[in-house]
Parts: sequence; C-alpha cells; structure tokens
Amino acid sequence: MVDDHDRRILVMGVSGSGKTTVGEALAERFGVPMIEGDDFHSEANKEKMHAGIALTDDDRAPWLADIHKRLMSEPAGWVLACSALKAKYRATLFEGIAGVETVLLTGSAEVLSKRMESRHGHFMPAELLQSQFDTLEPPTHAVVVDVAGTVEETEQKVVEGLAGNREQGTGSREQ
Repeated sequence: MVDDHDRRILVMGVSGSGKTTVGEALAERFGVPMIEGDDFHSEANKEKMHAGIALTDDDRAPWLADIHKRLMSEPAGWVLACSALKAKYRATLFEGIAGVETVLLTGSAEVLSKRMESRHGHFMPAELLQSQFDTLEPPTHAVVVDVAGTVEETEQKVVEGLAGNREQGTGSREQ
C-alpha cells in the first residue's frame, strides 16, 4: 500500500476542464507538491496558442521533456496538472515512473468553452478547444469525471474514484 505522500497523480483533460483547480485540491489533500504543466511551456508555445495556432507534436516535445525532468526530481509523490492529450505524451511524461494514477476530467464543449471565455490572462483561447478534443486519446485506465457540476462536486467525485481504484488495485496501470 502506497502512502498518500508517495502518490503520483496525473490530472488531465482538455483546456478549461479544471485540471489546475482539481490538482491543487488533491495536492493539498495528499500533502504532495502540485506541478502545473502550463508552467513549462516556452514563450514561443504560449505565443503560438495565444495567436490561435494549435501546437504540434514537435512543439510539445521539449515541453514534455521538461515536465518529465521535473517529475523525476521529486523523491516522493506529486500531482501533475497537464493536458497529456495523447498516449505517447503520457509515455514520455512517465518514462521510468511507476504507479501513476490518472484522472481524466471531461465536459461538453459548451461548458468548457464558457469556462475558457470567463478566465482572464490565460494564453489558451477558446478557439483552440476543438483542436484539443480532436487530439485527445483517452487513457485506458483512469478515473473519469464529468466537470459539469460545481468544483466541490467534481473534487469529491475524483477523490471517490481514486479511493475506488486503490481498493480495486487499478490505479497504476499503463496509461
């Protein structure tokens, strides 16, 4: 049984799904560092997205490598809030890292678009949301939570889902 301080949790999904909010709540609950994937984007990537241009795999490669280095530097657990849209991105992020539990936050384009339009100062425009839906390869084993409810409801569903995976021993399979 892994101690909560040794948990490694990916909170993933398209933009506007609440990855950061849920990730911060989980990090606080489990007493582990919160790692924000967006903090690792280069200025060029941020400018490209701000201009409404979707990132390519080549654009994402150095970003994923930098996040992987950060994850490898953590001696115990962490929560990573990161889109991690494709299976190959998750493979890069977690190479050599065992026991990652995955949470996939989902929602309708309408709900997520409204959320994106209401936030200020973020580099990701709502116009790119469809490109993220098009890129998303849902993981095989994940706690999947629809974010249509309140933040509190979403967080509660995520915690319950993670607890259920732990009881069933399904929380750390290949993503």
